[in-house]
Amino acid sequence: MTSSRFLCPFVLGLLVLGSARQAEAQIYSWRDASGHEIFSDRAPAGSATRRTFAVPGSALRSTRPVVEGYRNRYDGLIDQAAAKYSVRPDLVRAVIQVESGFNPRARSPKGAMGLMQLMPSTAAEFGVRDPYDPAANIHGGVAYLRSLLDRFGDETLALAAYNAGPSAVDRYGSAVPPYRETQQYVDRVQNITGAEPVRSARRVIYKSLVMVDGQFVPRYSDTKPSSGTYEIVR
Repeated sequence: MTSSRFLCPFVLGLLVLGSARQAEAQIYSWRDASGHEIFSDRAPAGSATRRTFAVPGSALRSTRPVVEGYRNRYDGLIDQAAAKYSVRPDLVRAVIQVESGFNPRARSPKGAMGLMQLMPSTAAEFGVRDPYDPAANIHGGVAYLRSLLDRFGDETLALAAYNAGPSAVDRYGSAVPPYRETQQYVDRVQNITGAEPVRSARRVIYKSLVMVDGQFVPRYSDTKPSSGTYEIVR
Protein backbone atom coordinates (compact mmCIF):
# COMPACT_ATOMS: atom_id res chain seq x y z
CA MET A 1 0.00 0.00 0.00
CA THR A 2 1.42 3.49 0.81
CA SER A 3 2.42 5.30 -2.34
CA SER A 4 2.50 1.92 -4.05
CA ARG A 5 -0.73 0.28 -3.12
CA PHE A 6 -1.03 -2.59 -5.51
CA LEU A 7 -3.62 -3.55 -7.96
CA CYS A 8 -4.45 -7.06 -7.03
CA PRO A 9 -4.23 -8.23 -3.45
CA PHE A 10 -5.59 -11.78 -3.67
CA VAL A 11 -7.37 -12.75 -0.51
CA LEU A 12 -5.98 -16.07 0.60
CA GLY A 13 -8.65 -18.44 1.73
CA LEU A 14 -11.52 -16.09 1.13
CA LEU A 15 -12.77 -13.21 -0.94
CA VAL A 16 -10.79 -12.36 -3.98
CA LEU A 17 -10.65 -8.72 -4.85
CA GLY A 18 -12.46 -7.42 -7.84
CA SER A 19 -12.59 -8.94 -11.24
CA ALA A 20 -8.85 -9.12 -11.60
CA ARG A 21 -8.38 -10.48 -15.06
CA GLN A 22 -5.06 -8.74 -15.59
CA ALA A 23 -2.44 -11.31 -16.52
CA GLU A 24 0.20 -9.77 -14.28
CA ALA A 25 -2.02 -10.24 -11.26
CA GLN A 26 -2.42 -13.96 -11.96
CA ILE A 27 -6.00 -13.86 -10.76
CA TYR A 28 -8.73 -15.26 -12.93
CA SER A 29 -12.49 -15.01 -13.03
CA TRP A 30 -15.11 -16.90 -14.98
CA ARG A 31 -18.72 -17.95 -14.73
CA ASP A 32 -19.83 -21.48 -13.98
CA ALA A 33 -22.76 -23.29 -15.56
CA SER A 34 -25.12 -21.65 -13.05
CA GLY A 35 -23.94 -18.17 -13.91
CA HIS A 36 -21.97 -17.60 -10.68
CA GLU A 37 -18.89 -15.44 -11.05
CA ILE A 38 -15.88 -17.28 -9.64
CA PHE A 39 -12.50 -15.87 -8.64
CA SER A 40 -9.28 -17.84 -8.28
CA ASP A 41 -5.52 -17.49 -8.45
CA ARG A 42 -5.52 -20.59 -10.65
CA ALA A 43 -6.21 -20.69 -14.37
CA PRO A 44 -9.80 -21.59 -15.24
CA ALA A 45 -8.86 -24.67 -17.29
CA GLY A 46 -10.95 -27.56 -15.99
CA SER A 47 -12.93 -25.19 -13.79
CA ALA A 48 -16.16 -27.06 -14.42
CA THR A 49 -14.97 -29.85 -12.18
CA ARG A 50 -13.62 -27.64 -9.42
CA ARG A 51 -15.38 -27.25 -6.13
CA THR A 52 -16.29 -23.66 -5.37
CA PHE A 53 -17.38 -21.86 -2.23
CA ALA A 54 -19.91 -19.11 -1.65
CA VAL A 55 -18.61 -15.73 -0.52
CA PRO A 56 -20.95 -14.46 2.24
CA GLY A 57 -22.74 -11.21 1.50
CA SER A 58 -22.27 -11.42 -2.25
CA ALA A 59 -23.20 -13.44 -5.32
CA LEU A 60 -19.56 -14.40 -5.84
CA ARG A 61 -17.83 -17.71 -5.38
CA SER A 62 -14.17 -18.58 -4.95
CA THR A 63 -12.12 -21.74 -5.29
CA ARG A 64 -11.09 -21.49 -1.65
CA PRO A 65 -13.42 -21.46 1.35
CA VAL A 66 -14.13 -18.31 3.31
CA VAL A 67 -12.92 -18.57 6.88
CA GLU A 68 -16.00 -17.81 8.92
CA GLY A 69 -14.39 -18.40 12.30
CA TYR A 70 -12.66 -15.03 12.28
CA ARG A 71 -15.76 -12.96 11.64
CA ASN A 72 -16.60 -10.66 14.58
CA ARG A 73 -13.44 -11.73 16.37
CA TYR A 74 -11.82 -8.35 15.77
CA ASP A 75 -14.76 -6.05 16.50
CA GLY A 76 -13.06 -4.58 19.57
CA LEU A 77 -9.82 -3.82 17.71
CA ILE A 78 -11.75 -2.36 14.78
CA ASP A 79 -13.84 -0.10 17.02
CA GLN A 80 -10.74 1.06 18.90
CA ALA A 81 -8.77 1.94 15.76
CA ALA A 82 -11.80 3.49 14.08
CA ALA A 83 -12.38 5.76 17.07
CA LYS A 84 -8.71 6.72 17.27
CA TYR A 85 -8.52 7.75 13.62
CA SER A 86 -12.12 8.93 13.19
CA VAL A 87 -13.02 6.38 10.54
CA ARG A 88 -16.39 4.66 10.35
CA PRO A 89 -16.12 1.18 11.92
CA ASP A 90 -18.37 -0.32 9.24
CA LEU A 91 -16.03 1.02 6.58
CA VAL A 92 -13.06 -0.64 8.28
CA ARG A 93 -14.95 -3.93 8.54
CA ALA A 94 -15.89 -3.75 4.87
CA VAL A 95 -12.29 -3.13 3.83
CA ILE A 96 -11.11 -6.07 5.92
CA GLN A 97 -13.82 -8.32 4.51
CA VAL A 98 -12.88 -7.52 0.92
CA GLU A 99 -9.13 -7.46 1.55
CA SER A 100 -8.70 -10.64 3.58
CA GLY A 101 -12.06 -12.09 4.56
CA PHE A 102 -10.95 -11.59 8.19
CA ASN A 103 -8.05 -14.01 7.77
CA PRO A 104 -5.11 -12.56 9.76
CA ARG A 105 -2.64 -14.80 7.92
CA ALA A 106 -3.72 -13.77 4.43
CA ARG A 107 -0.90 -12.94 2.03
CA SER A 108 -1.23 -11.84 -1.59
CA PRO A 109 1.11 -12.79 -4.45
CA LYS A 110 2.34 -9.19 -4.39
CA GLY A 111 3.27 -9.46 -0.72
CA ALA A 112 0.34 -7.68 0.96
CA MET A 113 -0.13 -9.08 4.44
CA GLY A 114 -2.72 -9.62 7.13
CA LEU A 115 -6.23 -8.41 7.74
CA MET A 116 -5.94 -5.12 5.86
CA GLN A 117 -3.36 -6.42 3.37
CA LEU A 118 -0.52 -4.07 4.21
CA MET A 119 2.40 -3.94 1.82
CA PRO A 120 5.82 -4.02 3.53
CA SER A 121 6.44 -0.34 2.74
CA THR A 122 3.08 0.66 4.20
CA ALA A 123 3.64 -1.41 7.31
CA ALA A 124 7.01 0.25 7.83
CA GLU A 125 5.61 3.74 7.22
CA PHE A 126 2.90 3.28 9.83
CA GLY A 127 5.05 1.51 12.39
CA VAL A 128 3.65 -2.00 11.98
CA ARG A 129 6.41 -4.39 12.96
CA ASP A 130 4.33 -7.55 12.59
CA PRO A 131 1.71 -7.25 9.83
CA TYR A 132 0.24 -10.59 10.88
CA ASP A 133 -0.56 -9.29 14.34
CA PRO A 134 -4.27 -8.34 14.13
CA ALA A 135 -4.05 -5.32 16.45
CA ALA A 136 -0.99 -3.87 14.74
CA ASN A 137 -2.32 -4.57 11.27
CA ILE A 138 -5.71 -2.98 11.93
CA HIS A 139 -4.20 0.12 13.52
CA GLY A 140 -1.73 0.53 10.67
CA GLY A 141 -4.36 -0.09 8.02
CA VAL A 142 -6.86 2.32 9.55
CA ALA A 143 -4.15 4.97 9.94
CA TYR A 144 -3.32 4.56 6.26
CA LEU A 145 -6.99 4.74 5.31
CA ARG A 146 -7.33 7.90 7.41
CA SER A 147 -4.41 9.47 5.55
CA LEU A 148 -6.11 8.72 2.23
CA LEU A 149 -9.40 10.19 3.43
CA ASP A 150 -7.55 13.34 4.48
CA ARG A 151 -5.65 13.52 1.22
CA PHE A 152 -8.58 13.07 -1.14
CA GLY A 153 -11.46 14.32 1.01
CA ASP A 154 -13.68 11.67 -0.53
CA GLU A 155 -14.40 8.13 0.61
CA THR A 156 -14.69 6.74 -2.91
CA LEU A 157 -11.32 8.15 -3.94
CA ALA A 158 -9.72 6.99 -0.68
CA LEU A 159 -10.88 3.44 -1.36
CA ALA A 160 -9.65 3.63 -4.93
CA ALA A 161 -6.27 4.79 -3.65
CA TYR A 162 -6.21 2.01 -1.05
CA ASN A 163 -6.56 -0.49 -3.88
CA ALA A 164 -4.72 1.09 -6.80
CA GLY A 165 -2.42 3.54 -5.04
CA PRO A 166 -2.69 7.31 -4.49
CA SER A 167 -0.56 8.04 -7.56
CA ALA A 168 -3.07 6.21 -9.77
CA VAL A 169 -5.91 8.38 -8.46
CA ASP A 170 -3.82 11.50 -9.04
CA ARG A 171 -2.85 10.34 -12.51
CA TYR A 172 -6.48 10.15 -13.56
CA GLY A 173 -7.34 13.61 -12.32
CA SER A 174 -8.59 12.74 -8.83
CA ALA A 175 -10.96 10.11 -10.15
CA VAL A 176 -11.35 6.37 -9.67
CA PRO A 177 -8.85 4.84 -12.12
CA PRO A 178 -10.43 3.02 -15.07
CA TYR A 179 -9.24 -0.33 -13.77
CA ARG A 180 -12.09 -2.79 -13.61
CA GLU A 181 -10.70 -4.41 -10.49
CA THR A 182 -10.40 -1.09 -8.67
CA GLN A 183 -13.88 0.02 -9.69
CA GLN A 184 -15.37 -3.25 -8.50
CA TYR A 185 -13.32 -3.10 -5.32
CA VAL A 186 -14.77 0.30 -4.46
CA ASP A 187 -18.29 -0.87 -5.26
CA ARG A 188 -17.99 -3.99 -3.12
CA VAL A 189 -16.62 -2.19 -0.09
CA GLN A 190 -19.34 0.44 -0.27
CA ASN A 191 -22.05 -2.16 -0.85
CA ILE A 192 -20.96 -4.01 2.28
CA THR A 193 -21.14 -0.89 4.42
CA GLY A 194 -24.80 -0.47 3.47
CA ALA A 195 -24.38 3.30 3.47
CA GLU A 196 -23.86 5.99 0.90
CA PRO A 197 -20.21 6.97 0.56
CA VAL A 198 -19.20 9.95 2.60
CA ARG A 199 -18.15 12.72 0.27
CA SER A 200 -16.86 16.19 0.85
CA ALA A 201 -15.68 18.90 -1.47
CA ARG A 202 -12.01 18.51 -2.19
CA ARG A 203 -10.18 21.45 -0.71
CA VAL A 204 -7.61 23.08 -2.95
CA ILE A 205 -4.47 24.37 -1.27
CA TYR A 206 -2.20 26.79 -3.12
CA LYS A 207 1.51 27.15 -2.47
CA SER A 208 3.31 30.35 -3.40
CA LEU A 209 6.63 31.92 -2.50
CA VAL A 210 6.84 35.29 -0.77
CA MET A 211 9.87 37.38 0.08
CA VAL A 212 10.49 37.68 3.81
CA ASP A 213 13.68 39.33 5.10
CA GLY A 214 15.41 38.81 1.80
CA GLN A 215 14.48 35.14 1.51
CA PHE A 216 11.71 33.30 -0.28
CA VAL A 217 9.50 31.33 2.07
CA PRO A 218 6.52 29.16 1.12
CA ARG A 219 3.02 30.34 1.93
CA TYR A 220 -0.02 28.08 1.84
CA SER A 221 -3.59 29.24 1.39
CA ASP A 222 -6.97 27.92 0.28
CA THR A 223 -7.42 31.19 -1.66
CA LYS A 224 -5.96 31.38 -5.13
CA PRO A 225 -3.18 34.00 -5.30
CA SER A 226 -4.20 37.07 -7.29
CA SER A 227 -0.75 37.38 -8.83
CA GLY A 228 2.57 35.64 -9.12
CA THR A 229 3.34 31.99 -9.60
CA TYR A 230 1.90 29.23 -7.47
CA GLU A 231 1.31 25.50 -7.41
CA ILE A 232 -1.59 23.40 -6.20
CA VAL A 233 -0.46 21.03 -3.49
CA ARG A 234 -3.83 19.49 -2.70
